[in-house]
Amino acid sequence: MNNQSIGVFDSGIGGLTVLKKIIDLLPNEKYVYNADIKNVPYGTKPKEEVKKYIKEAVNFLISQNVKAVVVACNTATSIAINDLRNSYSIPIIGIEPAVKPAVENKGSKKVLIMATPTTIKEEKMKDLLIKLNAQNSVDLIAMPRLVEYAEKKDFQSDEVKEYITKQLETYNLGDYSELVLGCTHFPFFKPILSSIFPKDTKMIDGSLGVAKRLKNVLSEQNLLGNNQLEIEYYYSGKKVENEDELNNLLKII
Repeated sequence: MNNQSIGVFDSGIGGLTVLKKIIDLLPNEKYVYNADIKNVPYGTKPKEEVKKYIKEAVNFLISQNVKAVVVACNTATSIAINDLRNSYSIPIIGIEPAVKPAVENKGSKKVLIMATPTTIKEEKMKDLLIKLNAQNSVDLIAMPRLVEYAEKKDFQSDEVKEYITKQLETYNLGDYSELVLGCTHFPFFKPILSSIFPKDTKMIDGSLGVAKRLKNVLSEQNLLGNNQLEIEYYYSGKKVENEDELNNLLKII
């Protein structure tokens, strides 16, 4: 047993969709959530610049004496997860777009992966599609502005719907049985995406897989805690203490 906190970080509030799933599976833990809002978004910035931000965010969590770190950001995982695991001795759990289950369940149709430009361009994605022999059955689309909308907590406005519809106008949405939400900010837009895609399109993200992996790793290493649930929120290493802002974050969880 280990009652230290679990660190979770993302470029912004998107990782809260992952934290929610983690809490469902691990309710007896303490958490430190670090949203790097000073540098959001990650997915449209140069790779080396983002690596610097990621290292700073993880170093902050390490300074909080966490027992494990969850990289609740697909972009950060795709470009830095190996470096992080080589740099720290504690468990580092990353998130990836849920491509494998989507490909396995697609039936006779195709899979559409919606992600940030960086996640789509990284070798990690190309290697995954090759491994699954899915290059011809998977299409990818970048949705960079959805991160910006999410950070403004604008999830269902006409402007958001117009943006998504415009980005998708060259795609035949009936071709896809599975829509992979390859950015942790994107589950916030499930209601509006459901209104645009055919009703039988299944939406899937990687948050449940991350939560299960974290639980398994903590169990294997005898690191599970027995705490009363507690969450500390930080914005780029600065503790969130404003009551209204804390209430807004709690509503998401």
